Amino acid sequence: MPSRYYAFAIAVAVFIGSLVLEFVFRAPWVTWPLITISGFLSLVGFIDVTQTRQAIRRNYPILSHFRFFFEYIRPEIRQYFIESDNESSPFSRASRSLVYQRAKKESDKRPFGTQLDVYEPGYEWINHSVSPAAPSTPDFRRTIGETSKQPYSASVFNVSAMSFGALSANAIRALNQGAKMGGFAHDTGEGSISRYHREMGGDLIWELGSGYFGCRTADGKFDPVRFAEQAQDPQVKMVELKLSQGAKPGHGGVLPGPKVTAEIAEARGVPVGVDCVSPAKHSVFSNPVELLEFIAKMRELSGGKPAGMKLAIGHPWEFFAIAKAMVKTGLTPDFIVVDGSEGGTGAAPVEFTDHVGVPLREGLMLVHNTLVGIGVRDRVKLGASGKIVSAFDIAKTLAMGADWCNSARGFMFALGCIQAQSCHTGTCPTGVTTQDPLRQRALVVPSKAERVNEFHKSTLHALSELLAAAGLTHPDQLRPEHIIRRISSTEVTSLATLYKFLKPGSLLQEASGHQVFEYYWKRARAESFALAS
Repeated sequence: MPSRYYAFAIAVAVFIGSLVLEFVFRAPWVTWPLITISGFLSLVGFIDVTQTRQAIRRNYPILSHFRFFFEYIRPEIRQYFIESDNESSPFSRASRSLVYQRAKKESDKRPFGTQLDVYEPGYEWINHSVSPAAPSTPDFRRTIGETSKQPYSASVFNVSAMSFGALSANAIRALNQGAKMGGFAHDTGEGSISRYHREMGGDLIWELGSGYFGCRTADGKFDPVRFAEQAQDPQVKMVELKLSQGAKPGHGGVLPGPKVTAEIAEARGVPVGVDCVSPAKHSVFSNPVELLEFIAKMRELSGGKPAGMKLAIGHPWEFFAIAKAMVKTGLTPDFIVVDGSEGGTGAAPVEFTDHVGVPLREGLMLVHNTLVGIGVRDRVKLGASGKIVSAFDIAKTLAMGADWCNSARGFMFALGCIQAQSCHTGTCPTGVTTQDPLRQRALVVPSKAERVNEFHKSTLHALSELLAAAGLTHPDQLRPEHIIRRISSTEVTSLATLYKFLKPGSLLQEASGHQVFEYYWKRARAESFALAS
C-alpha cells in the first residue's frame, strides 16, 4: 500500500479495533472516544477517495485536509509555513490562483487594488480609451494556411505542446476533451499521437521532433508512409516540425528504457523497455533550403494541411539563413511558433533552463521583423509560447506581432497542477505528470475537461473586456502602441518606441537600420546555417 494512504488505513484499523474492544472488553470510557474519532476520520477518508472534484484528496485522503487548512489561513501564516522558493515568485502565485478561479467558475475579482508595484521597472499595462467599445463575442480565431488545401481556423489561445509520457493518460484525455468542448487546438508534443489523444476527438496539432516518433523506421529515421497515415487523419488539423524548445534548446533528451511502457512504445513506435532517444538535431535536413523542402513535403504528405515549425531562437543568423532560403526558393512555412526560453518542461538541466535561448519577447520580435523585412509576413502566421497564462499576457504578445498564443502551464493549472515540481519523479500528487495508474486515477477526466474548457472560455472573455476597454473589438486591432512599459522609476514608453519595427521588404534592400540585422543579415546564407566569414 502506498504510504500516502497510511493515514486512511490507520483510521480504518483503529475504528475496527475499537469496535472489537468495545464488544469484547466493554470499556466504553476508552473505546467510544476512539470509535468516534477514528470513525469520523474513516468517513472523511472514504469520501476523499470516492469524490471526483479534487485530485489531491483522492491521492492523499485525510492528509490533504492539512494542506487545505493552511491554504485557508494563508494570509496570516504564508510567510512562516507554506512559502517555498517556487511559490515566492509573484508570477507563480498570481497566475496559478487566477487559473484556478477561472477554471472553477469562481469570481476572479480582487479587493484593495493591484498587488504589483506599478513604479517598478518592467511593470506593463494596456492603455484604455475614453470611448470604450462594447465587448465582442470572444471566439477570436485566425485562419492558418490560407493558400493550403485544408486551411485551419484556430483559436487565438490553444494548448501548447505536452507529450503523452510527460503527461498522464488522464491528463491528455482531459486536455483533448476540453479542447473539443471549447473549439481550440491541442498540440501533441513530440511524443506523437497516442490513443488517448484520439479518444475525445479534439483538434490536434501534430508536433514532429527529431526522434520522428509515430513515423519512424527501426533505425530512427523519418518514414513518409507512416507520417502520411497519421497526418491525414481528420482529427489532425496542422503538422508542426519542432526544431527546438525554449526550456532546453539544443539539448535533446532520453526517456530511459524502464520508463518506456507498452503504451508509450505504441504511441512513439519504439521498442518497449529500450531507451527512447530524441537527438539534439534532425537527420532529415542539414541546411535551410532542405528544412523548407521538408516542411513542404510534410504539407504534401498530410493532404495539404498547414505545415510549419516551432523553434526557440538562438543564433540570429541561423533564422536569417532560413529567411534567405525562403526568398531564394519561394518556399514558406504556413506558420512558425516561437517558443521563449522562459518556457517550462518536466525536467531540464538548470543551466539550460536559466541561461540558454532567447526569451519570448526578443525571439518573437526577431522572427516578426525578419518576415516583415523579406515581405512574407502576410503568408506566414506566428504563434507564441512561454509563460502565457492571462488575458493580458495574450494581448501583449499579440500586440508584439503574434497571431495566436499557446499555453502549457495555464492548462496544467486548470487540470489541478499545484507545482509540486515532482514531474520527473513519477510521483505527481495530482495525477497530471505520472504514469502510475493509481496516482493518475485521481485526475477525473470529465471534471477536469470542464475546467480546461472553462479556463479557456473565461480567459478569452477577459481578453474581449480588455480590448473593449481599449476601444477595440478584435485582437487584429492590437498594436505595439497599446502596451506601455515602465523602464525606470520616472520613465515609461510604449512597445512601439521601445522596439524597432522593420518596414515591409526592407531586408530585400539590405537597409534595415537595425543593429542585429545590420551585423548579421549580410553574412547569413541560404545554403548553410553557419555564419559566413
